[in-house]
Amino acid sequence: MELGIVGLGRMGGNISQRLMRAGHRTVVYDRNDAAVHSLADKGAAASSGLADMVAKLSPPRAVWVMLPAGKITETTVAELGELLSQGDTIIDGGNTFYKDDIRRARELAGRGITYVDVGTSGGIWGIERGYCMMIGGEEEAVRRLDPIFATLAPGIGTIERTPEREGCDPRAEQGYIHAGPAGAGHFVKMVHNGIEYGLMQAYAEGFDILQSKNSDHLPEAERFDINVTEVAEVWRRGSVVSSWLLDLTAIALAKDGDLSAYQGEVEDSGEGRWTVEAAIEQAVPASVITASLYARFESRRHHSFANKLLSAMRAGFGGHVEPKTPGVIPQPVDKPAEVKVQEHERET
Repeated sequence: MELGIVGLGRMGGNISQRLMRAGHRTVVYDRNDAAVHSLADKGAAASSGLADMVAKLSPPRAVWVMLPAGKITETTVAELGELLSQGDTIIDGGNTFYKDDIRRARELAGRGITYVDVGTSGGIWGIERGYCMMIGGEEEAVRRLDPIFATLAPGIGTIERTPEREGCDPRAEQGYIHAGPAGAGHFVKMVHNGIEYGLMQAYAEGFDILQSKNSDHLPEAERFDINVTEVAEVWRRGSVVSSWLLDLTAIALAKDGDLSAYQGEVEDSGEGRWTVEAAIEQAVPASVITASLYARFESRRHHSFANKLLSAMRAGFGGHVEPKTPGVIPQPVDKPAEVKVQEHERET
C-alpha cells in the first residue's frame, strides 16, 4: 500500500522504514529537512509540505500523523482536512486525547474524509519488534488499511498462544485490534499508559526497598547489601513479575548500578492524568494509577533511587530524556506549548 507520514521523530521515521522494508510506499514530510532527506535516502518519497505530500499520493489517500498531542497535531489535521478529498483517511498515531478524536471524526465526516485514531505502543524499539496498536474508527476504513497495520504489528512471534481463543478476532494475536469507533483506540491506549505508570512505580519502589536495605537506620544484623543488578536479572528468568519493563530495568542497572546518569526527575506526558480523569468520570476506583501519577509530581522535588529507575525505564522504552532544568514542573498538557514537528512523540 501507499501511506503519507507526517512527523519523522523517534517513531514516525521508524514506522516509515518498517513499512518500506515490507514493500509499502511511503511519502514523508517533516519540518526537519534532514529527517526527510534521511528517509528519502532509504527509499521514501520526500515532500516539501503537506500539499506536496497529498499531491504525491494516489486516491484514496491515507496520511498518518505522528506528532506530539496538542496544537501541532490539531493544526496538521485541520490543514490535511482542507487538502484531502472524499474517501481519503487521516490517521492520528500519536497520543491524542480521545475526546478530541471524537470531535475531529465528526468534523471530517462532513467532508467525506474518514478519521482513524491509532494508539501506538512500541517506542524506539518498534522498528524491529513491531508496534502494538489499538485502533478506533469506521470498520470499512480500518479494514482498508489492514495491510498497513498488519505490517507494523509484531505478529504472533514466539509468544505462547492463549487457550480457548477460537472464534475471537485473530488480529489481537498479531498485536493490533479494532477497539471501536473514533476515539476508542486512543482511549484504550490512554488506559494502557495509565497502567504503565502503575507498573513502573511498583518496580521502582520495590528496587528502592532492596537498594536501601543496607541503611544506617536499620539494626546492623538486619542490614543486607543487596545487589539489585543481579536481582533484576534473576527476576527476568522464570519469575511471575518478569516483563519488558523488567528487561529494561535489568539493562539500565547492568550498565550503571547506581543509575548515576539519572537525576530522577520524572515527567508525566498526559495519559496518566487523562486516565485518572476518566476514572473519576466513570466512578471507577484507580488508586494505584492515581498514586503513581502523584509520585511523578513528587519526583520533581525529591530525587530518589526509585525515581532514577523510573527515568531509566522511560529512556529505555521511549528514548525519553529528563528535563534539562531540575525542579521545573512541565505545564499541564491541556494547554500545550507550541512545538515543532520534529520534536519527540509522547510516552509510548
